[in-house]
Amino acid sequence: MSLIEPTNYTSAMPTEPTINADQQVLNRITQSGSGKAQLKKVATEFEGIFIAKMFSLMDKSVDKEGGIFGEETKYVDNLKSYMYNEMGRSLANNPHSTFGFAKQIYAQMEKNVKD
Repeated sequence: MSLIEPTNYTSAMPTEPTINADQQVLNRITQSGSGKAQLKKVATEFEGIFIAKMFSLMDKSVDKEGGIFGEETKYVDNLKSYMYNEMGRSLANNPHSTFGFAKQIYAQMEKNVKD
């Protein structure tokens, strides 16, 4: 009778701590290198947050009875929050659909950034 040698299995669970989306965005900004590149990313991210907040406030102003999401629950609120954040980021990062806030912020702030 032979003994089965123990195998060194690696865990499927990540060993690094899980970070949220905001921390990931901050990490991408700080790793982007130059000050002007960081400013551009920060301005674009600000525009995305602004658009997401605008969508959220617009959603609160409409009648939700019989809407496509059905009954308002915390799960639906979480889904809509995620959806608005992604839509805001997508609109801010697309040069054809941007509102232009990031460009204005960058133009005003670039003279204050060394690079």
